[in-house]
Amino acid sequence: MPDDAPPKGHPPQAFATRMSHAGRAGTRIHGFVNPAVHRGSTVLQTSNAARREGSKRRFDQYMTYGTQGGPTHYALEDVIAEIEGGTRSLIVGTGLAAVAVPLLAYLKAGDHCLMPDSVYGPGRNLANGLLKGWGVETTFYDPCVDEAGMAALLRPNTKVVYTESPGSHTFEVQDIPAIARAAHARGAKVLMDNTWGIHHFMPFEKGVDVSIQALTKYVGGHSDVLLGSVTVNSDADWQVVRGAGSQLGQYASPDECWLALRGIRTMPVRLARQEASGIEVARWFEARPEVNQVMHPALPSHPQHALWKRDFTGACSLFGVVFRPDYTQDDVERFIDNLTLFGIGASWGGFESLATVTTGNITRTAGTGNFGGPMARIHIGLEEPADLIADLEQGLRHLRA
Repeated sequence: MPDDAPPKGHPPQAFATRMSHAGRAGTRIHGFVNPAVHRGSTVLQTSNAARREGSKRRFDQYMTYGTQGGPTHYALEDVIAEIEGGTRSLIVGTGLAAVAVPLLAYLKAGDHCLMPDSVYGPGRNLANGLLKGWGVETTFYDPCVDEAGMAALLRPNTKVVYTESPGSHTFEVQDIPAIARAAHARGAKVLMDNTWGIHHFMPFEKGVDVSIQALTKYVGGHSDVLLGSVTVNSDADWQVVRGAGSQLGQYASPDECWLALRGIRTMPVRLARQEASGIEVARWFEARPEVNQVMHPALPSHPQHALWKRDFTGACSLFGVVFRPDYTQDDVERFIDNLTLFGIGASWGGFESLATVTTGNITRTAGTGNFGGPMARIHIGLEEPADLIADLEQGLRHLRA
């Protein structure tokens, strides 16, 4: 916190206020508002004794070499840990790296991992690729599993239960507290991709051991940063995660960290605007005759809306639209191709709106019923909702050739 932070005993501050001040040096750095960018590989010490003493600071690895991070990394780590209600956070180069580091940290040959069937595609590829090749077996489970169902899936060698809520393509909301109770009863660690929840879902209050975020999305906010974070809430988990990150040589550019810190200052405002706009556009889609179902957890029509309402304090701007089964994927692609305000891109969380065809296994039954028709994934940016709706309306006229 800055040196002019409120004294102890000050009333709790709102999210927007904290994000304006967290990870800043205040007036200590010549009065400049933003922290400096610290780049470097070699870190010099005044003496061997000072080097030994320095290694005891900053989570036992303080500025011994550039790959261990520096002041710019540490400022971002502190802010991310605060956002998620954790104690320590590791910043890595991409969102996928944030998925990989804890999986590789907690799993070894002969272990079993559970992943939701709705998991982020590259995470599934990692499980079916490197992890399988190294002797780790993964079972993909129904994301809508309850506590008893999760208990039945656990094996003596299950070491990790991976969660992603909502699913980033099909938007099932998982019962994380129930899953965590079952997993912890059998000694398994619970990992969660919390990118959609950001600060709307407090993972450690719900039983999560390790929280993963793609900072590329809302934290960066401007579609020009690649970063990920791994946040924990115990010293034991920190040693495991930090040790794995060091051994894997995971490192994030300080320039990217600085951009993420800058993005955080406006993130609360962007999130509020994009949440409201996203719900407005989702409701518009829900009333369209071409649409079979809108997969937005904040809508009462969503199958797990009650879970979302119980566990989340808000929503982000990413949701799915399932078209009627008499439309084809080619029809949906034609609709998207004719949009003028929506880019065709795989990411989300930036200031610009996006639309893509969902190419995953969208017709499976996963507790929420069969999706049936072709699906598009919609991300709502900072544009005026009325303009976006007008663009979507003209795009729908192209559904049929």
